[in-house]
Amino acid sequence: MKNSRNIEGKLNVIGDKIREYRKLNNLSYEKLSRMLMLYGINIHKQAIYNIEKGIRTVVDYEICGFAKCFRITVNDLVGDYFSKMD
Repeated sequence: MKNSRNIEGKLNVIGDKIREYRKLNNLSYEKLSRMLMLYGINIHKQAIYNIEKGIRTVVDYEICGFAKCFRITVNDLVGDYFSKMD
């Protein structure tokens, strides 16, 4: 039986986008972790790696933090998946 919390074998739908925007902004895992801390979000660099690999879930306030760090909208992170739902 498929675990309904897994989407395409992953625990989140934004991991690929996080990796894309992190690389686009030339950010290491450590630098991105420090940026998130400025918004009060404590995500260790290993956890960011796990998010990108799809082996860690992402909660709503973390999605907002990533969007702030990358200077994008939340929709930029989730829009592709949202469009697939139609």
